[in-house]
Amino acid sequence: MSHVGVPRGTVRKRRSLALLTTGVLTIPVLAGCSSGSEETSRGVPQDIAPAARQAVSDGSTVNWAVDALPATFNAFQADADSATTRITGALLPALFPMDASGQPKLNPDYLESAKIIEREPKQVVLYKLNQQAVWSDGREIGAPDFVAQWRALRGKDSAFWTARNSGYERIEKIERGADDLQVRVTFSKPYADWRSLFSPLYPKEITGSPDAFNDGARTTLKNTAGPFVLRSVSKAKGTVTLARNPRWWGDKAKLDTLVFRAVAAGDRTQALADGTVDVADIDASTADRITLARRDRGNNGQPLAHGPGSETTPAAALRSWALAHGSDEEAAEIAQAAREKNRKAVVAYTAEQEGLRDFAVRKSLEPAYTQLALNGESGPLADDRVRRAVARALDREELARTVLGPLGLPAKPLGSHLALAGQPGYKDGSGALGDQNTKEAQALLADAGWTRGGAVQPPKDTKAGSEAEKKGAKGDAPGTEEDAEKEAAEGTKDDKEAKSEKAENEKKAGQAGEEEKAGKKTEQDGEGSTTEDSTTEDSTAEGEKAERASADRASEDSAASRDEGLYIVGEDNKPGAHAPAQAVSTGGVSAVHVLAPARTAAAQSAALLRQAGALGEDGAVAAQDKQPGGAAGAYAPVGTAAPAPAAAKGQLGKDGKALTLRFVLPSGPGSQSLRSVGDKIAVMLEKIGIGTEIIKVPDESYFKDHVASGAYDLALYSWPATAYPATDGRPIYAKPEPATDGSLLVEQNYTRVGTDHIDQLFDQAAAELDEKAARELMKQADARIWAAAGSIPLFQRPQLVAVDKKLANVGAFGFAAPRYQDIGFKNRQAAGSPADRKK
Repeated sequence: MSHVGVPRGTVRKRRSLALLTTGVLTIPVLAGCSSGSEETSRGVPQDIAPAARQAVSDGSTVNWAVDALPATFNAFQADADSATTRITGALLPALFPMDASGQPKLNPDYLESAKIIEREPKQVVLYKLNQQAVWSDGREIGAPDFVAQWRALRGKDSAFWTARNSGYERIEKIERGADDLQVRVTFSKPYADWRSLFSPLYPKEITGSPDAFNDGARTTLKNTAGPFVLRSVSKAKGTVTLARNPRWWGDKAKLDTLVFRAVAAGDRTQALADGTVDVADIDASTADRITLARRDRGNNGQPLAHGPGSETTPAAALRSWALAHGSDEEAAEIAQAAREKNRKAVVAYTAEQEGLRDFAVRKSLEPAYTQLALNGESGPLADDRVRRAVARALDREELARTVLGPLGLPAKPLGSHLALAGQPGYKDGSGALGDQNTKEAQALLADAGWTRGGAVQPPKDTKAGSEAEKKGAKGDAPGTEEDAEKEAAEGTKDDKEAKSEKAENEKKAGQAGEEEKAGKKTEQDGEGSTTEDSTTEDSTAEGEKAERASADRASEDSAASRDEGLYIVGEDNKPGAHAPAQAVSTGGVSAVHVLAPARTAAAQSAALLRQAGALGEDGAVAAQDKQPGGAAGAYAPVGTAAPAPAAAKGQLGKDGKALTLRFVLPSGPGSQSLRSVGDKIAVMLEKIGIGTEIIKVPDESYFKDHVASGAYDLALYSWPATAYPATDGRPIYAKPEPATDGSLLVEQNYTRVGTDHIDQLFDQAAAELDEKAARELMKQADARIWAAAGSIPLFQRPQLVAVDKKLANVGAFGFAAPRYQDIGFKNRQAAGSPADRKK
């Protein structure tokens, strides 16, 4: 199941030229300031119920859920998705698939060997093909297939509609070797990630012409070379059916047929319960239901202690029965309808639970990680100090526990942008940015000019802040300063009115308190028991009560502040289009700030902490005091009421504008865990005086219309893991370049943050043929990515897969690519259920 927040088409095969990223530094010291050494611990192992092939029966059918039918079977086109990758993996050659540790491993089904045979004057790679490898039409796989794919993907012929793939443009020529089974590839310049090429490998009939490449491979694949062949595609049924390949030369596929069935995430539980699918990626709630179903197997028909009606107390049940059988006919009718509705829900739920008993939940960590992206194109986050303050405010361990802890998976925050735990070269580089530290985060904000009370102060000439603010001030339209002064005056007026009202309320409360005390004193005088000690105790108790009330009000104000900062697109009966992104406090792109090396950081930190005095000695920041209508600086769709100025109680501001960041989150039912993480981040930022305007948008438009377009300040989304960070990481972390029309060419760089030095490190690593040296270069790049704070890795994503418990060699694969030919039902069940599962 694909997840919201994962860019479509970002599988390894789609390597774009420009990428997403982070600003970096030219200071070599950063390469050595990582918080951890080379990781020796393993990643979370895959969970696939492994079984030897002789223990798996031949025959039968498996139905595998995918989110939707693939838009194309051409994995190199821009709209290729997770279904494309899953299906083509069973049909086409992958020369170096990833193994369980996330490393590329030679596939003996297609290659006898592949290695660099020359380094000077040019790099030459010689592929020796498996002599049995043939396409499904009987033709041998050979050099013509390699040549056709190179020409289609090298970028010189615009007639091929392809997402540009790095590496192919480095090839100078491809030739036949000593015989038809040898392919000799010569590179014009060194390419370390040469193993990433030609996977998947398409037959020359598809890559040989633009028409076949652009259109022919979108809906069908007539010629394949995997353990299965494509039998049929049914849009009406939402299925793609694969059959065993009779020409397959490797281990014979255990299954007769493999059906990929489109099942929406919200329909997975029902599809599993009624036997429509045998394998499905699921969310935590479905996993919990399967666990409960297996636990309840021996309840002997007793009512379930969970599900509809399970929380009804005996008293409530008695009241319901009384109402349903009472003399009030109208109330009885309503109660009877409610009871019948609940009865049907219980019956349906119980039936589903019985069906779910046949499944097991297999879990691991997905080869992808979730990050907090900070849009550095404009606004407060264009200032690297503000980005670093946001990053230093985050308790990443708590965020990881929020998602992974309840699933029983290791809740450890990710320490690298370019490798996952367990992969070669993984190293925690987060030390280049620093651990969570509220006071240092506040100091960074103070250094950037964001102070308490700044939200209601009129703009003034100041050296605080970034160069972008100075440029923005010059470019302000006439009347901006006057408007800011007006807002400040209104804010002062509101404060005075609030204080007046507060004083009046306190006066009334004081009078009431005196009357109450007088009454108590009269009673006490009548009894003759008033003492000085009791008076002191009453005073202390009242003081503690007042403090608790004040704390409760502060907590309520904080919660109310976040609630008022919530906006759900499409729920206000207004157009869903958003206004263009605008700078909250800046008018242009911030100047490049060079981060200090580690040895200088301590002195710089002390200086920044001294400047944090404006934030309070204890580092505490009061809750944001938002007015109805939203917070200043928030972004909202056209037609949304203008936000009111924030009070100076705890919200930071500058030049009359509050420090509020627009936090865009998906609103669908499958994104609950992502929203929970977002809510926790909002609370963490509130502690350092940063407000968040949470905007929930439909899942289907979340990435395309908000993240990719730059209509956000903060966002949560994921990137897939790779065995080739020098190639695949560049599209995510390279510096955006200005286009000829004046716009910013970002491609996959959705944070709009980057530096030349990171680009240089990626380029050096891509050309470094020594694997150890290339990994060191990637560690240096990762340290600089951390230091720039454009992308903050949070955790590796959980992978939960519901699988018929009789199936072997399928489930949560982790890093590894599936071996489709090994999937099947265990032998001991050969005479049972599998025979019934032929569809």
